[in-house]
Amino acid sequence: MIKNKYIVLTAVAAGMCFLAACGPGKQEKADQKAEEQQQASIEVPPVTTAPVKKGQLSTTIGVPGELIPYEQVDLFAKVNSYVKKMNVDIGSHVQKGQLLAELEAPEINQQLLEAESKIKQQEAVYFASKAMYDRLLNTSKTPGTISQNDLEQAEAKKNSDLANVESAKSSYKEVAVNLDYLKIRAPFDGVITTRNVNTGAYVGPGGKTTDPLFVIADQLRLRLVVSVPEAYTSQLNDKDIVSFRVRSLPGKTFKAQVRRLAGALDEKLRAERLEMDVYNTEHNLLPHMYADVNVPIPSNDSTFIVPKTAVVTSTEKVFVVRVNNHHAEWVPVQKGLQAGDEMEVFGKLKAGDEVVVNATDEIRDGSTVKDAAAGAQPAAKTDSAAAGKKK
Repeated sequence: MIKNKYIVLTAVAAGMCFLAACGPGKQEKADQKAEEQQQASIEVPPVTTAPVKKGQLSTTIGVPGELIPYEQVDLFAKVNSYVKKMNVDIGSHVQKGQLLAELEAPEINQQLLEAESKIKQQEAVYFASKAMYDRLLNTSKTPGTISQNDLEQAEAKKNSDLANVESAKSSYKEVAVNLDYLKIRAPFDGVITTRNVNTGAYVGPGGKTTDPLFVIADQLRLRLVVSVPEAYTSQLNDKDIVSFRVRSLPGKTFKAQVRRLAGALDEKLRAERLEMDVYNTEHNLLPHMYADVNVPIPSNDSTFIVPKTAVVTSTEKVFVVRVNNHHAEWVPVQKGLQAGDEMEVFGKLKAGDEVVVNATDEIRDGSTVKDAAAGAQPAAKTDSAAAGKKK
Protein backbone atom coordinates (compact mmCIF):
# COMPACT_ATOMS: atom_id res chain seq x y z
CA MET A 1 0.00 0.00 0.00
CA ILE A 2 2.77 2.39 0.96
CA LYS A 3 4.69 1.37 -2.14
CA ASN A 4 1.71 2.22 -4.42
CA LYS A 5 1.32 5.64 -2.83
CA TYR A 6 5.00 6.30 -3.43
CA ILE A 7 4.67 5.39 -7.11
CA VAL A 8 1.66 7.72 -7.56
CA LEU A 9 3.38 10.66 -5.91
CA THR A 10 6.46 10.10 -8.02
CA ALA A 11 4.37 10.13 -11.23
CA VAL A 12 2.55 13.29 -10.25
CA ALA A 13 5.82 15.03 -9.44
CA ALA A 14 7.29 13.97 -12.76
CA GLY A 15 4.25 15.25 -14.64
CA MET A 16 4.41 18.59 -12.91
CA CYS A 17 8.10 18.88 -13.71
CA PHE A 18 7.36 18.08 -17.39
CA LEU A 19 4.63 20.71 -17.53
CA ALA A 20 6.84 23.23 -15.83
CA ALA A 21 9.68 22.52 -18.26
CA CYS A 22 7.71 22.22 -21.54
CA GLY A 23 4.60 24.45 -21.12
CA PRO A 24 6.27 27.87 -21.05
CA GLY A 25 8.29 27.08 -24.19
CA LYS A 26 5.23 26.28 -26.27
CA GLN A 27 3.42 29.35 -24.97
CA GLU A 28 6.34 31.57 -25.92
CA LYS A 29 6.40 30.12 -29.43
CA ALA A 30 2.64 30.67 -29.84
CA ASP A 31 2.94 34.27 -28.64
CA GLN A 32 5.89 34.91 -30.95
CA LYS A 33 3.99 33.50 -33.94
CA ALA A 34 0.95 35.67 -33.20
CA GLU A 35 3.19 38.70 -32.87
CA GLU A 36 4.86 37.93 -36.20
CA GLN A 37 1.47 37.59 -37.89
CA GLN A 38 0.34 40.86 -36.37
CA GLN A 39 3.54 42.58 -37.47
CA ALA A 40 3.14 41.17 -40.99
CA SER A 41 -0.42 42.45 -41.20
CA ILE A 42 0.81 45.88 -40.14
CA GLU A 43 3.72 45.97 -42.57
CA VAL A 44 1.71 44.51 -45.49
CA PRO A 45 -1.75 46.07 -45.23
CA PRO A 46 -4.57 44.36 -47.09
CA VAL A 47 -6.03 46.42 -49.96
CA THR A 48 -9.12 46.15 -52.11
CA THR A 49 -8.52 46.32 -55.84
CA ALA A 50 -10.68 46.95 -58.90
CA PRO A 51 -9.92 46.46 -62.59
CA VAL A 52 -9.34 49.38 -64.95
CA LYS A 53 -12.18 49.59 -67.48
CA LYS A 54 -12.19 50.98 -71.00
CA GLY A 55 -15.24 52.96 -72.05
CA GLN A 56 -16.96 56.31 -72.41
CA LEU A 57 -18.13 58.31 -69.43
CA SER A 58 -20.88 60.91 -69.68
CA THR A 59 -21.79 63.29 -66.92
CA THR A 60 -23.31 66.68 -66.22
CA ILE A 61 -21.83 69.67 -64.48
CA GLY A 62 -23.80 72.17 -62.47
CA VAL A 63 -23.05 75.79 -63.27
CA PRO A 64 -24.83 79.03 -62.38
CA GLY A 65 -26.62 80.82 -65.19
CA GLU A 66 -28.63 83.96 -65.83
CA LEU A 67 -31.71 84.64 -67.90
CA ILE A 68 -31.40 87.82 -69.92
CA PRO A 69 -33.74 89.34 -72.51
CA TYR A 70 -33.19 88.19 -76.06
CA GLU A 71 -33.37 91.88 -77.05
CA GLN A 72 -33.09 94.86 -74.75
CA VAL A 73 -32.48 98.50 -75.60
CA ASP A 74 -32.23 101.86 -73.83
CA LEU A 75 -34.18 104.63 -75.57
CA PHE A 76 -32.71 108.16 -75.41
CA ALA A 77 -33.73 111.55 -76.81
CA LYS A 78 -31.43 112.52 -79.68
CA VAL A 79 -32.23 116.26 -79.67
CA ASN A 80 -32.67 118.71 -76.82
CA SER A 81 -36.38 118.92 -76.12
CA TYR A 82 -39.13 118.70 -73.51
CA VAL A 83 -41.36 115.72 -72.82
CA LYS A 84 -44.77 116.66 -74.16
CA LYS A 85 -46.72 113.44 -73.61
CA MET A 86 -46.12 109.98 -72.12
CA ASN A 87 -48.12 107.14 -73.67
CA VAL A 88 -46.73 104.14 -71.71
CA ASP A 89 -45.50 103.24 -68.25
CA ILE A 90 -43.54 100.48 -66.53
CA GLY A 91 -44.96 97.07 -67.39
CA SER A 92 -46.68 98.22 -70.57
CA HIS A 93 -46.63 95.66 -73.40
CA VAL A 94 -45.83 97.48 -76.62
CA GLN A 95 -45.71 96.59 -80.31
CA LYS A 96 -43.03 97.44 -82.83
CA GLY A 97 -43.47 101.03 -84.08
CA GLN A 98 -45.85 102.02 -81.27
CA LEU A 99 -45.57 105.67 -80.15
CA LEU A 100 -44.18 105.69 -76.62
CA ALA A 101 -43.67 109.42 -75.98
CA GLU A 102 -43.91 112.77 -77.77
CA LEU A 103 -41.31 115.49 -77.35
CA GLU A 104 -41.45 119.14 -78.35
CA ALA A 105 -38.74 121.58 -79.42
CA PRO A 106 -40.09 124.97 -80.72
CA GLU A 107 -36.70 125.94 -82.13
CA ILE A 108 -36.80 122.98 -84.50
CA ASN A 109 -40.12 124.19 -85.92
CA GLN A 110 -38.53 127.58 -86.43
CA GLN A 111 -35.53 126.01 -88.15
CA LEU A 112 -37.90 124.11 -90.41
CA LEU A 113 -39.69 127.32 -91.47
CA GLU A 114 -36.36 128.97 -92.12
CA ALA A 115 -35.19 126.05 -94.27
CA GLU A 116 -38.43 126.16 -96.22
CA SER A 117 -37.99 129.88 -96.89
CA LYS A 118 -34.42 129.26 -98.05
CA ILE A 119 -35.70 126.78 -100.61
CA LYS A 120 -38.17 129.27 -102.02
CA GLN A 121 -35.48 131.94 -102.18
CA GLN A 122 -33.05 129.72 -104.05
CA GLU A 123 -35.76 128.54 -106.39
CA ALA A 124 -36.58 132.15 -107.30
CA VAL A 125 -32.94 132.86 -108.12
CA TYR A 126 -32.73 129.67 -110.15
CA PHE A 127 -35.88 130.43 -112.16
CA ALA A 128 -34.49 133.91 -113.05
CA SER A 129 -31.11 132.54 -114.17
CA LYS A 130 -32.79 129.76 -116.11
CA ALA A 131 -35.04 132.25 -117.92
CA MET A 132 -32.02 134.38 -118.79
CA TYR A 133 -30.18 131.37 -120.16
CA ASP A 134 -33.18 130.26 -122.22
CA ARG A 135 -33.50 133.74 -123.85
CA LEU A 136 -29.80 133.86 -124.67
CA LEU A 137 -29.99 130.38 -126.11
CA ASN A 138 -32.88 131.30 -128.40
CA THR A 139 -31.17 134.52 -129.47
CA SER A 140 -27.90 132.75 -130.17
CA LYS A 141 -29.61 130.80 -132.90
CA THR A 142 -29.25 133.95 -135.01
CA PRO A 143 -25.58 134.05 -136.02
CA GLY A 144 -23.54 136.94 -134.58
CA THR A 145 -26.09 138.06 -131.99
CA ILE A 146 -24.75 136.40 -128.77
CA SER A 147 -21.16 135.47 -128.14
CA GLN A 148 -20.39 131.91 -127.09
CA ASN A 149 -18.78 133.13 -123.87
CA ASP A 150 -21.92 134.92 -122.71
CA LEU A 151 -24.00 131.83 -123.36
CA GLU A 152 -21.63 129.64 -121.35
CA GLN A 153 -21.60 132.13 -118.47
CA ALA A 154 -25.39 132.13 -118.36
CA GLU A 155 -25.49 128.34 -118.39
CA ALA A 156 -22.98 128.14 -115.52
CA LYS A 157 -25.05 130.63 -113.49
CA LYS A 158 -28.19 128.54 -114.06
CA ASN A 159 -26.46 125.32 -112.95
CA SER A 160 -25.02 126.99 -109.85
CA ASP A 161 -28.43 128.30 -108.79
CA LEU A 162 -29.91 124.83 -109.31
CA ALA A 163 -27.24 123.37 -107.01
CA ASN A 164 -28.16 125.98 -104.38
CA VAL A 165 -31.78 124.83 -104.59
CA GLU A 166 -30.78 121.22 -103.99
CA SER A 167 -28.62 122.28 -101.05
CA ALA A 168 -31.53 124.16 -99.51
CA LYS A 169 -33.76 121.11 -99.90
CA SER A 170 -31.15 118.94 -98.15
CA SER A 171 -31.03 121.36 -95.25
CA TYR A 172 -34.80 121.21 -95.01
CA LYS A 173 -34.74 117.41 -94.91
CA GLU A 174 -32.11 117.47 -92.17
CA VAL A 175 -34.30 119.64 -89.98
CA ALA A 176 -37.37 117.58 -90.86
CA VAL A 177 -35.58 114.41 -89.70
CA ASN A 178 -35.04 116.02 -86.30
CA LEU A 179 -38.80 116.36 -86.05
CA ASP A 180 -39.06 112.57 -86.33
CA TYR A 181 -36.71 112.26 -83.37
CA LEU A 182 -39.32 114.03 -81.28
CA LYS A 183 -41.48 110.91 -81.51
CA ILE A 184 -40.09 107.97 -79.49
CA ARG A 185 -41.26 104.64 -80.93
CA ALA A 186 -40.78 101.01 -79.92
CA PRO A 187 -38.08 99.26 -82.02
CA PHE A 188 -39.55 95.77 -81.36
CA ASP A 189 -42.28 93.99 -79.43
CA GLY A 190 -41.57 93.97 -75.73
CA VAL A 191 -42.26 95.26 -72.25
CA ILE A 192 -41.33 98.62 -70.75
CA THR A 193 -39.11 97.69 -67.80
CA THR A 194 -37.86 101.19 -66.88
CA ARG A 195 -39.20 104.73 -67.18
CA ASN A 196 -36.98 107.56 -65.96
CA VAL A 197 -38.80 110.77 -67.05
CA ASN A 198 -42.10 112.55 -66.58
CA THR A 199 -44.07 115.04 -68.62
CA GLY A 200 -42.26 118.39 -68.88
CA ALA A 201 -38.78 117.00 -68.28
CA TYR A 202 -35.92 118.45 -70.30
CA VAL A 203 -34.15 115.64 -72.15
CA GLY A 204 -31.52 115.22 -74.81
CA PRO A 205 -27.72 115.48 -75.00
CA GLY A 206 -27.84 118.77 -73.09
CA GLY A 207 -30.11 117.45 -70.34
CA LYS A 208 -29.06 116.98 -66.73
CA THR A 209 -29.75 113.24 -66.64
CA THR A 210 -27.86 110.61 -68.59
CA ASP A 211 -30.47 107.91 -67.91
CA PRO A 212 -32.55 106.61 -70.83
CA LEU A 213 -36.16 107.67 -71.22
CA PHE A 214 -37.26 104.02 -71.38
CA VAL A 215 -35.79 100.54 -71.26
CA ILE A 216 -37.68 98.04 -73.40
CA ALA A 217 -37.00 94.27 -73.23
CA ASP A 218 -38.25 91.25 -75.11
CA GLN A 219 -39.53 88.88 -72.39
CA LEU A 220 -41.22 86.36 -74.65
CA ARG A 221 -37.85 84.99 -75.71
CA LEU A 222 -34.96 84.88 -73.26
CA ARG A 223 -31.31 83.94 -73.38
CA LEU A 224 -29.94 81.52 -70.79
CA VAL A 225 -26.26 82.41 -70.38
CA VAL A 226 -23.71 80.20 -68.61
CA SER A 227 -19.92 79.98 -68.47
CA VAL A 228 -18.38 76.50 -68.71
CA PRO A 229 -14.87 75.99 -67.24
CA GLU A 230 -11.99 75.44 -69.62
CA ALA A 231 -11.56 71.77 -68.63
CA TYR A 232 -14.93 70.86 -70.18
CA THR A 233 -15.00 73.04 -73.30
CA SER A 234 -13.80 70.29 -75.66
CA GLN A 235 -16.92 68.23 -74.93
CA LEU A 236 -19.45 71.00 -75.63
CA ASN A 237 -21.91 70.64 -78.49
CA ASP A 238 -24.37 73.13 -79.95
CA LYS A 239 -27.06 70.41 -80.05
CA ASP A 240 -26.97 69.50 -76.35
CA ILE A 241 -30.09 69.90 -74.22
CA VAL A 242 -29.58 71.48 -70.80
CA SER A 243 -31.95 71.49 -67.85
CA PHE A 244 -32.26 74.29 -65.33
CA ARG A 245 -34.25 75.50 -62.35
CA VAL A 246 -34.99 78.90 -60.89
CA ARG A 247 -35.51 79.77 -57.24
CA SER A 248 -38.99 81.20 -57.70
CA LEU A 249 -40.22 77.86 -59.12
CA PRO A 250 -38.26 75.24 -57.15
CA GLY A 251 -40.46 72.31 -58.17
CA LYS A 252 -40.26 72.89 -61.92
CA THR A 253 -37.48 71.92 -64.32
CA PHE A 254 -37.01 73.71 -67.64
CA LYS A 255 -35.13 72.53 -70.71
CA ALA A 256 -33.37 74.45 -73.46
CA GLN A 257 -31.09 73.64 -76.38
CA VAL A 258 -27.62 75.09 -76.74
CA ARG A 259 -27.70 77.57 -79.62
CA ARG A 260 -24.50 79.58 -79.47
CA LEU A 261 -20.93 78.87 -78.35
CA ALA A 262 -18.58 81.80 -77.85
CA GLY A 263 -15.66 79.98 -79.45
CA ALA A 264 -13.22 81.69 -77.07
CA LEU A 265 -12.49 81.80 -73.36
CA ASP A 266 -13.23 84.72 -71.11
CA GLU A 267 -9.91 86.25 -70.05
CA LYS A 268 -10.94 86.60 -66.41
CA LEU A 269 -13.03 83.47 -65.84
CA ARG A 270 -11.14 81.18 -68.25
CA ALA A 271 -14.50 79.78 -69.30
CA GLU A 272 -16.50 79.61 -72.52
CA ARG A 273 -19.86 81.36 -72.77
CA LEU A 274 -22.89 79.31 -73.82
CA GLU A 275 -26.28 80.67 -74.79
CA MET A 276 -29.59 78.82 -74.90
CA ASP A 277 -32.90 80.20 -76.23
CA VAL A 278 -35.77 79.93 -73.74
CA TYR A 279 -39.31 80.59 -74.99
CA ASN A 280 -41.21 82.12 -72.09
CA THR A 281 -44.69 81.28 -73.34
CA GLU A 282 -46.15 81.03 -69.83
CA HIS A 283 -44.56 84.33 -68.74
CA ASN A 284 -43.36 82.77 -65.50
CA LEU A 285 -39.70 83.57 -66.12
CA LEU A 286 -38.32 87.06 -65.73
CA PRO A 287 -35.17 88.63 -67.18
CA HIS A 288 -32.08 88.56 -64.95
CA MET A 289 -33.26 85.58 -62.92
CA TYR A 290 -30.48 83.30 -61.70
CA ALA A 291 -30.70 79.64 -62.70
CA ASP A 292 -29.05 76.40 -61.61
CA VAL A 293 -28.08 74.78 -64.90
CA ASN A 294 -27.01 71.18 -65.59
CA VAL A 295 -24.90 71.01 -68.73
CA PRO A 296 -24.30 67.54 -70.27
CA ILE A 297 -20.64 66.70 -70.80
CA PRO A 298 -20.33 63.54 -72.93
CA SER A 299 -16.94 61.92 -73.45
CA ASN A 300 -15.57 62.29 -76.96
CA ASP A 301 -13.59 59.06 -76.97
CA SER A 302 -13.10 55.81 -75.08
CA THR A 303 -10.94 56.32 -71.98
CA PHE A 304 -9.81 54.48 -68.85
CA ILE A 305 -12.38 54.46 -66.05
CA VAL A 306 -11.52 53.82 -62.40
CA PRO A 307 -13.25 54.40 -59.04
CA LYS A 308 -12.83 58.03 -58.05
CA THR A 309 -11.38 56.95 -54.70
CA ALA A 310 -8.55 55.24 -56.59
CA VAL A 311 -7.15 58.57 -57.75
CA VAL A 312 -4.73 60.13 -55.26
CA THR A 313 -3.94 63.84 -55.33
CA SER A 314 -0.81 64.43 -53.27
CA THR A 315 1.73 67.18 -53.02
CA GLU A 316 3.95 65.16 -55.37
CA LYS A 317 1.61 64.14 -58.18
CA VAL A 318 -1.78 62.79 -59.20
CA PHE A 319 -1.63 59.01 -59.49
CA VAL A 320 -3.32 55.65 -59.08
CA VAL A 321 -1.76 52.69 -57.24
CA ARG A 322 -1.53 49.68 -59.54
CA VAL A 323 -0.96 46.27 -57.96
CA ASN A 324 1.52 44.19 -59.95
CA ASN A 325 2.75 40.88 -58.52
CA HIS A 326 1.83 41.94 -54.95
CA HIS A 327 3.76 45.20 -55.30
CA ALA A 328 2.40 48.74 -55.46
CA GLU A 329 3.18 50.93 -58.48
CA TRP A 330 2.44 54.63 -58.64
CA VAL A 331 1.12 55.41 -62.11
CA PRO A 332 0.84 59.17 -62.86
CA VAL A 333 -2.51 60.09 -64.43
CA GLN A 334 -4.54 63.10 -65.43
CA LYS A 335 -8.11 63.49 -64.26
CA GLY A 336 -11.02 63.59 -66.69
CA LEU A 337 -14.77 63.54 -66.29
CA GLN A 338 -16.44 62.30 -63.15
CA ALA A 339 -19.84 60.61 -62.95
CA GLY A 340 -21.07 59.24 -59.65
CA ASP A 341 -18.36 57.05 -58.11
CA GLU A 342 -16.34 56.71 -61.32
CA MET A 343 -13.75 58.94 -62.96
CA GLU A 344 -11.95 58.83 -66.26
CA VAL A 345 -8.17 59.07 -66.17
CA PHE A 346 -5.40 59.39 -68.74
CA GLY A 347 -2.08 57.63 -68.15
CA LYS A 348 0.05 54.59 -68.90
CA LEU A 349 -2.61 52.03 -68.03
CA LYS A 350 -4.33 49.22 -69.86
CA ALA A 351 -7.72 47.62 -69.48
CA GLY A 352 -7.70 44.93 -66.77
CA ASP A 353 -4.98 46.49 -64.60
CA GLU A 354 -5.79 46.11 -60.90
CA VAL A 355 -5.73 49.39 -58.97
CA VAL A 356 -6.25 50.03 -55.28
CA VAL A 357 -9.80 51.25 -54.68
CA ASN A 358 -9.12 53.32 -51.54
CA ALA A 359 -5.65 54.52 -52.47
CA THR A 360 -3.52 56.88 -50.38
CA ASP A 361 0.03 58.13 -50.58
CA GLU A 362 0.80 56.01 -47.50
CA ILE A 363 0.98 53.03 -49.85
CA ARG A 364 4.47 53.78 -51.05
CA ASP A 365 5.69 53.08 -54.56
CA GLY A 366 7.28 49.61 -54.70
CA SER A 367 5.94 48.44 -51.32
CA THR A 368 4.46 44.97 -50.86
CA VAL A 369 0.68 44.76 -50.68
CA LYS A 370 -1.80 41.94 -50.43
CA ASP A 371 -5.31 41.63 -51.73
CA ALA A 372 -7.86 41.85 -48.94
CA ALA A 373 -10.22 39.49 -50.78
CA ALA A 374 -7.46 36.92 -51.23
CA GLY A 375 -6.41 37.21 -47.58
CA ALA A 376 -9.92 36.65 -46.30
CA GLN A 377 -10.25 33.20 -47.89
CA PRO A 378 -7.41 31.47 -45.94
CA ALA A 379 -8.70 32.92 -42.70
CA ALA A 380 -12.07 31.32 -43.35
CA LYS A 381 -10.43 27.93 -43.95
CA THR A 382 -8.43 28.17 -40.72
CA ASP A 383 -11.55 28.91 -38.72
CA SER A 384 -13.37 25.91 -40.18
CA ALA A 385 -10.39 23.64 -39.51
CA ALA A 386 -10.22 24.83 -35.92
CA ALA A 387 -13.90 24.16 -35.55
CA GLY A 388 -13.37 20.64 -36.86
CA LYS A 389 -10.60 19.98 -34.40
CA LYS A 390 -12.76 21.30 -31.58
CA LYS A 391 -15.44 18.81 -32.50
